[in-house]
Amino acid sequence: MVLELLINPKAAERSPWELFFFGLVYASIAIVLAMWIFAEKVGLVMVFLTTLSCTYLIQRTLRMEERKDQRFSSEIRLLREHGKALTFFMFLFLGFTVAFSLWYVLAPADTAQRIFGVQIETIESINSAVTGNAMSGAAAFTKIFANNMRVLLFSFIFAIFYGAGAVFILAWNAAVVGTAIGSFARSGLAALANKVGLLGVGHYLATYSLGLLKYMTHGWLEILAYFTAALAGGILSMALVKHSLRSEAFMRTLRDSVDLALLSVLMIVAAAGIEVYISPVLF
Repeated sequence: MVLELLINPKAAERSPWELFFFGLVYASIAIVLAMWIFAEKVGLVMVFLTTLSCTYLIQRTLRMEERKDQRFSSEIRLLREHGKALTFFMFLFLGFTVAFSLWYVLAPADTAQRIFGVQIETIESINSAVTGNAMSGAAAFTKIFANNMRVLLFSFIFAIFYGAGAVFILAWNAAVVGTAIGSFARSGLAALANKVGLLGVGHYLATYSLGLLKYMTHGWLEILAYFTAALAGGILSMALVKHSLRSEAFMRTLRDSVDLALLSVLMIVAAAGIEVYISPVLF
């Protein structure tokens, strides 16, 4: 209960950057507790505990965002208001991702394998599916878009039925992305150490930063899309509970939810394009 009550939605909107540090703390505590209590299932339990720590914040945020639908009639104004919540969601996710990736890099190899074993298997299955078939740019775009749309749909549905439950999918994605970044950085550091000998802090930071940049070039837009879809489902869920289906209040929330869902799909299209056509050129 202490972790859940450390910050509220209004404070988060005023200082969204603080959520980065909350994300770091939430994810790190989740890893420690999972290793201590659930040593055989760390990879899944740490995601569950990370989700649990911010459920109260997300639930209250969804209620606050649904109330905005009744206060503002302009969709542009509504999107601007929702943008405040989406901003601190993104900082929270970045905190999760950095925490998971740093634990992967800094932990001994066998410990990292034990913590992130499930995420490593997920990444390997994704890589084998992509590299196992020679695909053109259009085919790769279609495959990536379809996979991301599936996650988007899950985020939307989870938010409708479980409210803040969509955060579980996003925390899982943070763990997978953090593992990928950590693996990239660890491999780069090992190669650099073999080449030039003992690594300095500068080399470490440069290698880690490159890994973070590699996956966030397109990843930030994907995650923003997932959060937008979760927000769309969450405010619709609140409206279903609070308002009659034929009321004007419900219809206003429904229109806002549809707009957010469509916006999230456009983001997924853009993210897939960046991942297929831009990221390979840069990295």
